[in-house]
Amino acid sequence: MSINVALAGVGNCASSLVQGIAHYSNGGANEAIGLSHWDMGGYRPKDLRIVAAFDVDPRKVGRDVAEAIFAPPNCTATFCDHVPPTGAIVAMGAVLDGVSPHMLEAPAERSFRIADLPQPSVDEAAEHLKRAGTEVLVNYLPVGSERATAFYAEAALRAGAAFVNAMPVFIASDPAWARRFAEAGLPLIGDDIKAQLGATIVHRTLADLFARRGVRLDRTYQLNTGGNTDFLNMLNRDRLSSKKRSKTEAVQAATERRLDPENIHVGPSDYVAWQKDNKVAFLRLEGRLFGGVPMNLELRLSVEDSPNSAGVAIDMIRAARIALDRGVGGVLEGPSAAWCKHPPRQMRDEEAEAAVEAFLRGDTGSCRH
Repeated sequence: MSINVALAGVGNCASSLVQGIAHYSNGGANEAIGLSHWDMGGYRPKDLRIVAAFDVDPRKVGRDVAEAIFAPPNCTATFCDHVPPTGAIVAMGAVLDGVSPHMLEAPAERSFRIADLPQPSVDEAAEHLKRAGTEVLVNYLPVGSERATAFYAEAALRAGAAFVNAMPVFIASDPAWARRFAEAGLPLIGDDIKAQLGATIVHRTLADLFARRGVRLDRTYQLNTGGNTDFLNMLNRDRLSSKKRSKTEAVQAATERRLDPENIHVGPSDYVAWQKDNKVAFLRLEGRLFGGVPMNLELRLSVEDSPNSAGVAIDMIRAARIALDRGVGGVLEGPSAAWCKHPPRQMRDEEAEAAVEAFLRGDTGSCRH
């Protein structure tokens, strides 16, 4: 029993996902470290099979996914020494707005160069997915890829595949897209993956702790730095509107009361090349204790960014396949709220976790048609 997975984008996050599948199929086959669910609906990590992939970088296009994930400009940690060939060859994808112009001017060793190959139409991409037997398409495009994300969402619909939107373009949280996936009977999870123990989930937990302990949160910020192509891409501030909205709403949803815009700042801050895939987050929360006495909390979090999301991606993929097995289409609300920063309906973390368990038990109330 396998899950046929396709990837839109073969960057660092895709690298960690593919390495993780190999790791949990080999030496890590009997360990559950890093996974919230070892077995989910009868599916284990080793049941994921990469059958197709799209990218636009000539260092990746035309290569087996198992090789392409280690090609520059990818720079995430190598934690699986042996990733066997997948048999899936990276196909040329549609560029559209998937590459920020400033990326083409960056030094060659870390820039996205565009392959000199014909770009597929939506129908051609959908046909490629169909031929590969794709059941779940995961969107790993760069931040700001609005048109390119819509391209792959449309391709998934035409190919009859579930869509997992791991980046901050609003598909699951767009009523029009949600309705189309529901009408097609195809599962949809999104938007913008929430890492296993990243800045967003830690920030949410601290904001919730303030509320639970009766501390009035007055203002807060989250500043992030990193050296991967995601941070390089986000130097173009014009591509950041959906990302900032996604991250900010994820934190606002955990506060006792919404903060005024001038009192909350959540978002990427700068690109530091030598950090590579290491992300450093600086959090500060200022509030008032008993009697209105002021206090503040500061925290520094350092994580390898892409592996931090891979286990969550495995859960999202398995949830999508379970919904396919059950004939359930549309947004999966519980999984989206638990694993994404900008789901259609924000939930407290405990509520979202309970909704995931309800979904796994077969309660269709955790889906929205």
